[in-house]
Amino acid sequence: MSLPISTCRKRFFRRSEPEPYGGAALKLLGLDPGLRRTGWGVIRVEGLRLSHVANGVIVPADDRPMGERLAALHEALSTVIAQHAPDEAAVEAVFVNKNPESTLKLGMARGVVMLTPARLGLSVAEYAPNQIKKSVVGAGHAEKTQIQLMVRTLLPGCKIESADAADALAVAICHAHHRSSPAYRQAVQLAAGARP
Repeated sequence: MSLPISTCRKRFFRRSEPEPYGGAALKLLGLDPGLRRTGWGVIRVEGLRLSHVANGVIVPADDRPMGERLAALHEALSTVIAQHAPDEAAVEAVFVNKNPESTLKLGMARGVVMLTPARLGLSVAEYAPNQIKKSVVGAGHAEKTQIQLMVRTLLPGCKIESADAADALAVAICHAHHRSSPAYRQAVQLAAGARP
């Protein structure tokens, strides 16, 4: 016996959480971490529709000590979050570079980029670069130009400030696609249960 689609759908999403493509609009913040340039992008998700809200790049002064650069990154990101009031955040995961010193510095910046939204009450998801590319372009080894083209296609009228901002918007788009998956929901529930 087959059930009508609407009945199957209703049974599948009968949970305490809202349906993934229904309900109120959400703002998602995507972040592409870096010590010299951190890209950020905010999108609005309404059902299956994505729209551009804002994007930009945070550039701490290179001539300042490391602690001041990290503090400037934190302050600028806090300002972005206060101005655009996103509901959730997502960060691109970083893999080891050939230069261990560069990897360490990038890790420090990434820590600030993950900590800032978390301290302001946002859930923070992480996605591997290949997962982001596959979500936006359809191929895990896409070039930067392909990503920028697809971001412009998925977010009509979007004026992208830089390649870093385009990457951040791609992270937000990836999160919009994956945040409703059962695996993501289970991870959020586990994380909520693990907190004191």
